[in-house]
Amino acid sequence: MNFILYFINRNPLKIFYFSLVLLFLSISLRAQTRENPVLLRKQISSSKNDTQKTTLLLRLSDFYITKQGEVKKDLDSAAILNREANLLSVKTGDKLNKGKSMFLEAKIDKERGNKTVAFSKMKQAVNYFETHKMTEQTGEGYEELSFMYDNDPKNIDIKIKLKEKALMLYKNSGAKLKQGSVLKDLGELYNIMENPDKSIPLLKEALSVYQSVKFKELQGVYNFLSQAEVQKADYEEALRYGLLAEKTAESLDDNSLQMSSICNHVGMVYYYLRQNDDALKYWKKALTIAKKNNDNSYVRTVANNISTMLIRQKKFEEAIAMIKEYKARYPITDQEFEMTENYILFSTYTILKKFSNAEMYYKILVDYYGENGEKNNKQISLLRSFVFYHYQTRNYNAMYREAKLFDSIAKKNGNDMLRSENHLIWFKADSARGKYLDAIEHYQLYKKLSDSVFNGEKSKQINSLKIQFETDQKDKNIQLLTQKGKVQEIQITNDTFVKYIFIGSILVLIIFAALLYNRSRLKSNANKTLELKRKQIDEQNEQLKKLLSEKEWLLKEIHHRVKNNLQIVISLLNTQSAYLENEDALMAIQNSQHRMHAMSLIHQKLYQSDNLSMIDMSWYIYELISYIRECYSSEKKVSFTMDIDKVFLDVSQAVPMGLIVNEAINNTVKYAFPENRKGEVIVTFKSIGKDYFELIVSDNGVGLPEDFNIDESESLGMNLMRGLTDQLDGTFLLENKNGLKIIITFRKKTEIDISK
Repeated sequence: MNFILYFINRNPLKIFYFSLVLLFLSISLRAQTRENPVLLRKQISSSKNDTQKTTLLLRLSDFYITKQGEVKKDLDSAAILNREANLLSVKTGDKLNKGKSMFLEAKIDKERGNKTVAFSKMKQAVNYFETHKMTEQTGEGYEELSFMYDNDPKNIDIKIKLKEKALMLYKNSGAKLKQGSVLKDLGELYNIMENPDKSIPLLKEALSVYQSVKFKELQGVYNFLSQAEVQKADYEEALRYGLLAEKTAESLDDNSLQMSSICNHVGMVYYYLRQNDDALKYWKKALTIAKKNNDNSYVRTVANNISTMLIRQKKFEEAIAMIKEYKARYPITDQEFEMTENYILFSTYTILKKFSNAEMYYKILVDYYGENGEKNNKQISLLRSFVFYHYQTRNYNAMYREAKLFDSIAKKNGNDMLRSENHLIWFKADSARGKYLDAIEHYQLYKKLSDSVFNGEKSKQINSLKIQFETDQKDKNIQLLTQKGKVQEIQITNDTFVKYIFIGSILVLIIFAALLYNRSRLKSNANKTLELKRKQIDEQNEQLKKLLSEKEWLLKEIHHRVKNNLQIVISLLNTQSAYLENEDALMAIQNSQHRMHAMSLIHQKLYQSDNLSMIDMSWYIYELISYIRECYSSEKKVSFTMDIDKVFLDVSQAVPMGLIVNEAINNTVKYAFPENRKGEVIVTFKSIGKDYFELIVSDNGVGLPEDFNIDESESLGMNLMRGLTDQLDGTFLLENKNGLKIIITFRKKTEIDISK
């Protein structure tokens, strides 16, 4: 199998956006003070109590400080109001409000960009609060000091210590909401450090504290929990928390940048689960919200995620173009973010085997993060792509060194998915170097780890979560429709009432009431009968759904087992070939491996898809030819051109079709181009009429000998193709002109074939 295709289609590019995203959100998503400035000004002007007036002035000043946009006039207004409050607090001897005024003055300087002055003033405010034993306010001071450090890795430990001091003080003062806020921030910081074992307990404690005071805005906590579970590779829990975050945000009509973050991370979970349509749906929603909030950094973040989906879909040039387009249209000044995009470009150019471009970005990343990516908590992300880069450039010594380090880190984090990908590359490298026993060992580890991540039961649980969320959404829509219906019913009743008063006919009203009562009784009886029948039908439907689900699960499991058994036989034959020197025996083993792989692909597709009886032949032929091409890539200079319609065939026809293609391509590659000469093979599979299809495999090679007689031929390949064509009830033709052309025509099998 072609490794590049495998790398894209089955292994997600690990994008280290989380730390960067959290850096933005820690600033932009802190809640603004919910105050009405007009009402506060009225209360200030009418207040005759200086202490009360001081408190109102401080609240209005804080409103302008936390107001989104950081407009200069807002900060000027905040400074004037705070100065007036300070003078009044000195006049009245109000120590609490004086301390709060010192606190706000430091915040104003911070918002103006005077970080050094702001830091000094905030320390003075903290000392003042501590001196006067103002516990909760001291906690606010330590919390605000933590916000004065950015999320540079060297500052994380300092921020954590400051927030832990604030948390202890909030607990002593009983400030529950502030406890929850600091616990959430601590969980976010440990997410940045990629330490989910510490992050998750803190976030769950924050959730518990918030729920104890019936605080409803829990979407941020759920979002961080989802990110932490992704770091642990527990995608079921990550999806559950992500959908809870979305549901909570929607119930609160939250269309802020936080909603964009939630949609982005739900999309990321679906990306890891290989559910591409859902991932794209959430990423596009996140991008729309980020654009509406005019946040260039987050627009770029989500756009980069979408570009990785383009990479998975093999639209490499589109992905590169998208990154460069958004870089030009939405400029930001953040070196760490630039490194994120350098990482994606490096990975993409490596996949495209444009090693001169890849090498340029590799040197940039190594210079910034270190040879093993050990700086700035990006090691596991970078090591993963470094391993693949060294494999592609055949630098095996560097690849083995990075692969061993990567495996130890992924094992420590309990991330089986990343370990499985690593062992697959290891298997490829060992196979290329002829280390077949080591290759088999790494392939077995790859299968064991990948199966543990994507087993059928987990997929069922994840789909259950998705269905549950969609059901909740539908219930919500039904409730809205019901409310609208009630409003409409009230309006109709009022109109009817007015109409009959205008007519003034008491008699008509009495008759109408009698008829309405009688109709209501009849309708009530009918509804009871219908409800009883509906319950019976629902029970029968549930039983049928359960039986169908069990049947589908069993069929998928059977196909999965058959595919695994065929792969084991292929591996055993590969091992056996290492001990054989007879060329005929080796060739026979190789032919057997190819035939078993052709059948294995069908069973693989069946257990991975929802359709358990039909195979997409465009996908199947493409994957089969990619596998054969890689098997001969180092020996033959043969190019392939494929023109294949999207056709679905029954398993009974897909298997002989696959074996025919396998025999035709193998025979062509082995015999049509002797002495390693270049050549071209063209494969077409088209519909030529209602339910009729034509397969053509042609080459520009040496062709068959002039005296070749297919009826007297002892070629196993030719006889096998003819026999398989008979199995399809088709026709088998050979054209030996300027190469060889094999033409097979057959009719698609249907459930009831009236021609027989």
